[in-house]
Amino acid sequence: MRYLSTLCIALAVAGCGNKYNQFSEDIVERKSHWSIPQPRHGELTEKEMDMARIAWKYFENNYQESTGLVNAVNNYPSVTWWDAASYLAGAVSAHQLGIIEKEELDKRLIAFIGTLNRLDLFRGELPNKAYNTQNAAKVDYANQPGEIGYSALDLGRLLVWLYIIKQRYPEFAPSIDSAILRWNFCNVVDENGTMFGALLEKDKPVQYLQEGRLGYEEYAAKGFQLWGFDTSQASDPEPYATINLFGYDVPYDTRDPRKLKAHSYVVTESYVLDGVELGWDLTEDKTGHDANYSNEWMAEFALQIYRVQEERYKQTGIITARTEHQLAGAPYFVYDTIYTDGFAWNTISEVGEYLPQYSAVAIKGAMGMWVLWDTEYTDLLFDHVSHIYDRDKGFYEGIYENGTGLINTFTSNNNGITLEILLYKQQGKLLRYKDKPAPSLWEKALETPFGYEGQCLPRENYKKKQNKT
Repeated sequence: MRYLSTLCIALAVAGCGNKYNQFSEDIVERKSHWSIPQPRHGELTEKEMDMARIAWKYFENNYQESTGLVNAVNNYPSVTWWDAASYLAGAVSAHQLGIIEKEELDKRLIAFIGTLNRLDLFRGELPNKAYNTQNAAKVDYANQPGEIGYSALDLGRLLVWLYIIKQRYPEFAPSIDSAILRWNFCNVVDENGTMFGALLEKDKPVQYLQEGRLGYEEYAAKGFQLWGFDTSQASDPEPYATINLFGYDVPYDTRDPRKLKAHSYVVTESYVLDGVELGWDLTEDKTGHDANYSNEWMAEFALQIYRVQEERYKQTGIITARTEHQLAGAPYFVYDTIYTDGFAWNTISEVGEYLPQYSAVAIKGAMGMWVLWDTEYTDLLFDHVSHIYDRDKGFYEGIYENGTGLINTFTSNNNGITLEILLYKQQGKLLRYKDKPAPSLWEKALETPFGYEGQCLPRENYKKKQNKT
């Protein structure tokens, strides 16, 4: 397989020509590092099915019938599109695992997509960063009426899941396409394939800022790629470097947060999502679930992210599964990182405040590593987190590393990702292409130069791909 052969060559030959294998001499000498554990695959056990039902309980509790949206955090009527995508992942997984009937899934998708078709967009361009789940009104992060811009990363994740739904449930393709054809893409992806978010602050004009750092940027870019956009710049891992932690070269984004006002977080979540949903494959790779990871560097980086956390446990005794997570109180959200801002194992708020007391074993991080790498360490992770739930509310966000207990909050993102992880164990790579899909409303819009003028649909890129095939 491509991935295994690349790593084997890296062991045998110095300077093998693969720019992603920038490994130090001491790592090459420790060949035991390079056994590549396989993903878990098979029918869910009784315990795992019970876990899936518990995770789905969150979405039963937080569903808003008036809009088809689900609260991002338990009992708080606000949502971002990243969290909404995690809900879609949870709903599809619940149906595929037999937790809900198709009738229930249909009801939920009809309501959700209907709201998506009626949304008041930010400046008529794209969905606002946040919406009230009860009335689908644009809100700020305090859930107060108003618009604040849009996130390319959040929309990229949403586009991944809308595309997956189109492939698995083609009866929803026309209404999904209708919603996306309302969007104006002129400011979100430029001619170089760079992604931009929009920021609106009080008494200031809208700012369009490059969005995304290593891991998250490339994962979200795949969402736009699936719909035909060229994301060449966003999909390139450069600029990156590696830092050696516990004998492993951990990749990180080298863009300076002091200059660009955007932190570069090395966390587990984006690599897990890319593996579970997209199989660490390029979007043009329409093969199913296998170990030939066509997005080789992503698969390699993901393995490094896993291995360094395993090694930290071996050397310190600290069970480690780090990623972003919510908190029950202020500051409500932290990036719990492997590396950021020049420091290893650094836990910070969104404004960069150092908060080591909130370091945690995140449920979604632990479960993601468990399903993607079948090892004794991930068995330990599973045993550590598989009982961290309230049967009436879903899975807790995580358990603190310092022994102070559970993160006493429940979220759409955590429970949705937990469900899709369990579906991955049963089915493998979640994106499945139809053999001979009928031409979609979206594709018809890309084929003709007429209609949707001024929305910057990816027509030229679509024509190039059609000519190649």
